[in-house]
Amino acid sequence: MSSIKHLVYAVIRFLREQSQMDAYTSDEQESLEVAIQCLETVFKISSEDTHLAVSQPLTEMFTNSFCKNDILPLSNSVPEDVGKADQLKDEGNNHMKEENYAAAVDCYTQAIALDPNNAVYYCNRAAAQSKLSHYRDAIKDCEKAIAIDSKYSKAYGRMGLALTAMNKFEEAVTSYQKALDLDPENDSYKSNLKIAEQKLREVSSPTGTGLSFDMASLINNPAFISMAASLMQNPQVQQLMSGMMTNAIGGPAAGVGGLTDLSSLIQAGQQFAQQIQQQNPELIEQLRNHIRSRSFSSSTEEHS
Repeated sequence: MSSIKHLVYAVIRFLREQSQMDAYTSDEQESLEVAIQCLETVFKISSEDTHLAVSQPLTEMFTNSFCKNDILPLSNSVPEDVGKADQLKDEGNNHMKEENYAAAVDCYTQAIALDPNNAVYYCNRAAAQSKLSHYRDAIKDCEKAIAIDSKYSKAYGRMGLALTAMNKFEEAVTSYQKALDLDPENDSYKSNLKIAEQKLREVSSPTGTGLSFDMASLINNPAFISMAASLMQNPQVQQLMSGMMTNAIGGPAAGVGGLTDLSSLIQAGQQFAQQIQQQNPELIEQLRNHIRSRSFSSSTEEHS
């Protein structure tokens, strides 16, 4: 009960300060006085109970609590700050075009400090954070932008990108679907939604590995190594490779009647691809999916 009395005392103190402000009419001030008397009566508190006072005013505690939990702070922006914030946003956009993402983050952060309730600044900073692979920070910024403007489709889209990069495909699908609900004609959202859905199916599939596929894993794949070794025993491939080496040192196979380095390499690659396709078509499909999945991160987007 003691902690509750501390809280009620802080509320009473706040109400008393408000009642003394000229911003309220006489009737409103009287209502505040009634509220104070009711709280004092119910909780058996009086203005003489100064031992219940806390070190910070209620408004300050409220604001600090919001900031600590990554919730938007109360804004006291003035027109001059808003104008400066917009200039910083434009500077950040220019840095994004120059691929100077750290500088862009700094500009957007300064803009937010001046005008913390502008959803665009958070959303643009999220894009820069993603470019720096700071995906968790990007998601937090998108959430803040959405808290300000729940119909901001770009914030949902950029959150989908960060979630996909973190392999949180189910959440990414939800974000892209929401972005499309708000902007049904956006081709980027449609494309990225398909990628996230495909990734989700791969992870959910009983035969799927659930792991991210990359070239390093391909090279270290025992099946890949086995097929490579088998392919190198193929007489036709050996002949192609021999021709390449001979050409490289200007031997007798060079020039007329001999294969050029490029054509030999292409033929060897085609032979290798055919061998893989015949022996392990799933490996080829994994590679194709990997290449397609990379496309979402390379897409360009405009900044507000």
